[in-house]
Amino acid sequence: MDVTRRKLLRSGLAVGCSLAASPLITPVTLAAVPGDARLVVIVLRGAMDGLDVVRPVGDVDFKALRPSATDHGPALDTRFALHPELAPLAPWWQRGELAFAHAVSTPYRDRRSHFDGQDALENGSAATNGALTPGADGWLNRALAGLPDVRSETGFAVGHETLLLLRGDQPVSTWAPDADLHLSPQAQALLRKIYAGDPLFAAAHAQAAALSEATDAAEMSARQARRGEALARFSAARLREETRVAAFSLGGWDTHARQAPALARALRDLVSALTTLKTDLGADWSRTVVMAVTEFGRTARENGSQGTDHGTGGAALFAGGALAGGRVITDWPGLSDAALYEGRDLMPTRDLRALAAWVLRDHMGVAASHLDRIVFPGLEMGSSPRLIA
Repeated sequence: MDVTRRKLLRSGLAVGCSLAASPLITPVTLAAVPGDARLVVIVLRGAMDGLDVVRPVGDVDFKALRPSATDHGPALDTRFALHPELAPLAPWWQRGELAFAHAVSTPYRDRRSHFDGQDALENGSAATNGALTPGADGWLNRALAGLPDVRSETGFAVGHETLLLLRGDQPVSTWAPDADLHLSPQAQALLRKIYAGDPLFAAAHAQAAALSEATDAAEMSARQARRGEALARFSAARLREETRVAAFSLGGWDTHARQAPALARALRDLVSALTTLKTDLGADWSRTVVMAVTEFGRTARENGSQGTDHGTGGAALFAGGALAGGRVITDWPGLSDAALYEGRDLMPTRDLRALAAWVLRDHMGVAASHLDRIVFPGLEMGSSPRLIA
């Protein structure tokens, strides 16, 4: 029985009562946490349409492909304009706290499955068919192995789901913002007594209780916890303390029909998450980079339902006070029929993993040799996009 309970605890499952979101417990060191740089990775589930979010209005073929996209937001340069829902972030662009990478993708090609695409995105595999690396773990967890003095509080997976991105051998914690122990002082004292002879469970209970107490003031409901603002608020609270890496996901990006209202809702949620992060991080925003990535792009042409279908090339968003932004990083391939991938999708011209690798190297201090051998095996990082100030 004891062996089974330990196995559950080590894999991040419940330990009884309301400890369902208990942190993953691994050996904890007393060494100082590594550095002051903060990194937040947001997975946009459902394949965000990069052509609608960062619109190539200067491309002569865009208007014919997207007749519904007429009400543009602020212009970024002579080629690109923001989606109107991203207008609140325009001042960030002017201050260099916002950047995009366009016509990017993971190596995953042709099958256009959300499940395989998201696994490939979070695993960091080089396989075009979506096959995972041998460990089937996440690239962000492998990146932690390249940092000194990592402990469970260093990396946080926030939300109800299990993020493949942070799954692996390195110690990380998981928490859902609406999780609460809901135990009386007497019940908590009883748990402490029961676990007193078991250091593993005693540490788990102590950490879960501390985290629950720290978040009680927020009084976040289960419904709120699904929203980007709540996830960002919890992440910022941890990042102001010992945590240096946080990851969570936002849904709502699969827009096969009536894309305009669906994408607007998803973008408002993303803007809410980003602005909450900046506000709540305070001075730590200057030491933070946020990466928002999605599994693939969508078809270049609108379909008959005023939506778009699963595609290939897409876009990624970067934000933060540590960013050298105000740029759309792209080797723009064009939108003519001949330039499209398989005649239907934006042609991917850069590997999204390379951009992530440069952020990990220049912002978090992960060695290049660790990045191309362990984090993204076999990756050609190429020239630096100079994303970090």
